[in-house]
Amino acid sequence: MKKLIIIPAYNESENIEKTVTAIKKNAPDFDYVIINDCSTDQTRKICERNHYNIINLPINLGIGGAVQTGYRYGYEEGYDVAVQVDGDGQHDPQFLNTMVEYLNENNLDMVIGSRFINKEGFQSSGTRRIGIKYFAILIRVLTGTKITDPTSGLRMVNREIMKIFAYDYPKDYPEPESVVSILRKEKKVKELPVIMKAREGGVSSISPKKSIYYMIKVTLAILIECIRK
Repeated sequence: MKKLIIIPAYNESENIEKTVTAIKKNAPDFDYVIINDCSTDQTRKICERNHYNIINLPINLGIGGAVQTGYRYGYEEGYDVAVQVDGDGQHDPQFLNTMVEYLNENNLDMVIGSRFINKEGFQSSGTRRIGIKYFAILIRVLTGTKITDPTSGLRMVNREIMKIFAYDYPKDYPEPESVVSILRKEKKVKELPVIMKAREGGVSSISPKKSIYYMIKVTLAILIECIRK
């Protein structure tokens, strides 16, 4: 089985080396590709100096475009499984083999790593937890499926979903919308408990000022997704 880790990275010079080191240590049977989303810091230089596997985007596409690039790469290169691991070091690669086993044993299309099942590790900020709970309720109302951590970026998919995402993936804040998209296609999605870490350096793309815009934008996108299907 060919397994790929997609690492979207925008200005992650403080974290990218630790992220790749953790992957090589805890998930050595996975290949990885860093999607450098036109970073303006030293991310590209660090990756090239260390001879990391990297795709440098010529313009900033945002998280959705960066992750879609990774799915497109994974699909065209013949990978069977792809998993997103953010470049900020919050996702622990030690859970990846467990996710692969769970995906295969249960014949799933997607496995989401959830920090809220066992409630261990970094639980996000209070404000963000409100937003996460909101999207969990919205997704359950619209799809009938309980997803405790709909904004989790630690998500593994099979080749069929990889193909879908390679050609059709939300551009901004894509996690909740893309989950709804494949649930509406009657694909099988389950969660597994994981432990996430707090960001040690750099700045999150979702600032407190953007939180309200995020919730409105994603809500509208999810509703549109439901209508068009």
